[in-house]
Amino acid sequence: METPIDRDLQYHSEADIRNMRTAMRWSLGTGFFMLILKSYAYYITGSAAILSDAIESVVHVLAVCFAAYSLHLSMKPADDEHMYGHDRIAFFSAGFEGAMIITAALFIIFESVRKWVLGIELEQLGSGTIYIGVATVINGVLGFYLIRRGRKYHSLVLVANGKHVLTDSWTSLGVIAGLTLILLTGWLPFDPILAILVATNILWTGARLIRQSIGGLMDESDAEDDRIIRAILERETSKHSVSFHGLRHRNAGNKLVIEFHLLFPEGLSLSRAHEQATLIEQELHRGISRPTDIVSHLEPVEGHDEFHRRHLHIGKDQSPLQSKGAS
Repeated sequence: METPIDRDLQYHSEADIRNMRTAMRWSLGTGFFMLILKSYAYYITGSAAILSDAIESVVHVLAVCFAAYSLHLSMKPADDEHMYGHDRIAFFSAGFEGAMIITAALFIIFESVRKWVLGIELEQLGSGTIYIGVATVINGVLGFYLIRRGRKYHSLVLVANGKHVLTDSWTSLGVIAGLTLILLTGWLPFDPILAILVATNILWTGARLIRQSIGGLMDESDAEDDRIIRAILERETSKHSVSFHGLRHRNAGNKLVIEFHLLFPEGLSLSRAHEQATLIEQELHRGISRPTDIVSHLEPVEGHDEFHRRHLHIGKDQSPLQSKGAS
């Protein structure tokens, strides 16, 4: 059952959508600027560590382009061909970004080893370090901004993009440390060694994003969401002297989808049962701090088990009616 308030609460407001798109535009514009800045730093130094940072920016720009499209698509309402909306594109976006990060890390390792074997030649490290320092500060601020926006509006696309930007910032910090060591000691192998260490770190970040993407596409449940939903349902069904079962929920990317069955006394009128179900759904909306899509199914408690056994061929040891709060 879809309540009258579903359309108002389950989707983001126009202001929220504008804010998310603004955040994505900042990410894309900054990504292009970082790419130019780091490419120039590599051009004047020839550093493998700076090259690793520049490649990370190339990946970032490509990933943000895909993420921006994903954010735009995920905000589109449901249509005849996509009756559940387009939210799940967010998981593809996170997986694509993770795959791009891993690809960049592997290339960085290859290029660092190649430069080490062929011979290391570095120039103007001081200037290169300054350019990377500027990039580090900008990316750090942008990364935290994107993650905060993503968590505020429950957007997996923005959160994944923000984590990628922060990874880029940590990469730059590592590069600065390595370049400083080279300037202080004059030992050139610090450059490829550091690049390989940085690549190993961003491999881990990419793997986590892919893991998150797979979990979302497989409708992996969240333990904290389950705890909150069950607590609200148990409280509200008890208040109205009804029961619930068949609870299912999943993260659809930009919203939480919740389904459950409510069992009412057979003598209760349909209009009264509908009113109580609506009140229960309203409390779920209020108790969950993210857009939700709630579907409840109303059933009579009397003869419930026998009806399902007879018409749905459920065995006696597989009764669908469970105790209150069980799924």
